Amino acid sequence: MERAQHGFHLLQPGQGGRDLVGHDHLVKWTRAVHHLAELAERCSDLPTSFYKFQVVELWVFGDLLDVPRDVETIEVALVTDLPVDEVPWLSEPVGAEHWANATRLSRNPFAAHWRSKDAPVWNHRIERPTLIWSAAGGIDEEALVAVSDGTAELVRQAAPSPEELRRRIADELAVSLAALRAANQAYTDRRWSPGKLTPHSDALWRATTGYLDLLDASG
Repeated sequence: MERAQHGFHLLQPGQGGRDLVGHDHLVKWTRAVHHLAELAERCSDLPTSFYKFQVVELWVFGDLLDVPRDVETIEVALVTDLPVDEVPWLSEPVGAEHWANATRLSRNPFAAHWRSKDAPVWNHRIERPTLIWSAAGGIDEEALVAVSDGTAELVRQAAPSPEELRRRIADELAVSLAALRAANQAYTDRRWSPGKLTPHSDALWRATTGYLDLLDASG
């Protein structure tokens, strides 16, 4: 997989609160690891009944699993307890903005990807991620130390085979297409109705972006 894929960032409304396209503010390595550790702690501290979903795992991937250097963003995958069809690729669940604000995710240089516990966390973009925190096991101190030391290669997931990756993309593409159709219908139904259209147009934009990205990866 080409290293350039790690640079896939886009502005998700409510997801991080900043435009990640082409921003040139670098974060010191130690500061980036500090932000990651703080996020893991906040995952542990959040009340379990306050949100419409629960984050059950925090994974890191991308540049922070490489050799120590300044980075543009901290790429993380947030695994929720939602079913697969409620977390299509590049979407965000209802309440994600609230969760991001409560954990300070939105105030720090994170690029977050929401995932479902009912499917593998990895895909064509989330390459060989490392588990940092889980609701079942808490913070993985060994993994955090490895990331900090630049030895994350020792704690990364194994790479999938080409066939496993192909099946993963196909599965996600099917979910994404269903989400795109639903978002398009919701937008069509509400287009001329009273009330704000932005939530529906944002959902359609996310569904479209996710589907096209998976379609490109499947070619």
